[in-house]
Amino acid sequence: MRWDTVIGLEVHAELLTKSKIFCGCTAEFGGEPNSRVCPICSGMPGTLPKLNRAVVEHAVRVGLALECTILKQCKFDRKNYFYPDLPKAYQVSQLYSPICRDGHMDIIAGGQKKRIGIREIHMEEDAGKLIHSDGETYMDFNRCGVPLLEIVTLPDFRNVVEVHNFLDKLRETLLYLGVCDCKMQEGSLRVDVNLSIRPAGCDSPLGTRTETKNLNSLKAIGRAIEFEQRRQIELLESGGEVVQETRRWVDDIAKSFALRSKENSPDYRYFPEPDLLPIDIDEQCMAHIKKTLPELAHQKRERFTRDYALSEKEAAALTNHKKISDLFEAVSELSKEPREAAHLFTGEIMRLMKNTNTLPEVLDLDTGKLARLVSYVSKGKINRSAYKETVEAVFLHDADPELYITEHGLLMFGDAAAVTEAAKAVLSEYPEAAADYRAGKEKAFGFLMGKTMTTLGGNGNPDIVRRILKKTLDK
Repeated sequence: MRWDTVIGLEVHAELLTKSKIFCGCTAEFGGEPNSRVCPICSGMPGTLPKLNRAVVEHAVRVGLALECTILKQCKFDRKNYFYPDLPKAYQVSQLYSPICRDGHMDIIAGGQKKRIGIREIHMEEDAGKLIHSDGETYMDFNRCGVPLLEIVTLPDFRNVVEVHNFLDKLRETLLYLGVCDCKMQEGSLRVDVNLSIRPAGCDSPLGTRTETKNLNSLKAIGRAIEFEQRRQIELLESGGEVVQETRRWVDDIAKSFALRSKENSPDYRYFPEPDLLPIDIDEQCMAHIKKTLPELAHQKRERFTRDYALSEKEAAALTNHKKISDLFEAVSELSKEPREAAHLFTGEIMRLMKNTNTLPEVLDLDTGKLARLVSYVSKGKINRSAYKETVEAVFLHDADPELYITEHGLLMFGDAAAVTEAAKAVLSEYPEAAADYRAGKEKAFGFLMGKTMTTLGGNGNPDIVRRILKKTLDK
């Protein structure tokens, strides 16, 4: 029997706010365990939460970018459960009235556009972190109260490629909005995968689903989906049944294990959060947020192809990460050479990033130095080989381009007299090649051109060398 896979995602994005969602503790990643905790985020009796306005504004920005309906009034609820990383024994979340509903994101799947539905986006607080070491388990509550957005999709995915394409685009959107740093390795973007199997060609009903939680890399997400597909199909084909449950993925051995039976809403005993008032989002607030929405990646791509005459492939590479697009635009503006700046980033910079395993978010490049270097090559002051060498020096060592070019003798010869002397010397040394060229053998010119450039130490201006060599040969 052939089977179809049905997948839905719950994406948890930690928001880039200075403080936590309900208290003044820093929301910054890291710190000594339990050093960034106060009575409010640790759930001490008698404390009262106060909502961070920036969390609401970030949620609205994401909702607008994902074409959601923004609820003008929403509320918080208590999700009750006991787990060691949750000191209050409840999590403040949104079940009955989430801030955003009914959105979508379009992706490319199999060469065609496919629309992925967004069921809802809700705000909630993060839990702490359990640290397992030498048979002991320790609790770090620094992350308690860090603001989260949970983006819940409809079960519209059918394979790993669609999931990866969606997450790539969502990550891109969150980065451009400036609401999340999307560092999956630090847990600021985590994914839960809900997956079920049903007979091929069957539109309904859905099979029994499982949830694989807290996946923090695209590789792990793909492996977890493929494992769960196989596991469920083997169960069904052997006459067994899939049990609704939550599973834990262990990437080192590429397997998942049952964690607990999958709870439904009644199991969490949700009720309205009594310590927080409903949130009213008026027209003035909405107008302000819409006005401050940044240009998103797909909008930049359209502008880059239109205003800079770049190909779609070049524009896509330059906008894949906000840090790259910001650096490109700065160098383009300073040098007034957008096409050369585009070639710099899509060529040498990305090559060096790959060779040094440098992530875009940690790039720290002096755009002024790169712009001057772009001007040098575009005006013919250095050749491509020298350009490549100097870019590497700037990238790796923050070298001063003018000083590096001068110290390493990389400036191209533009002195007509020096080039003429070099051409005459080459023609004198290789008279047969000169005769071949005059007899109509064009390949001979390339040989003579190479020898002349070598005589000039490889730093001759090719246009000037070509013109003077031809003129000398014609004499």
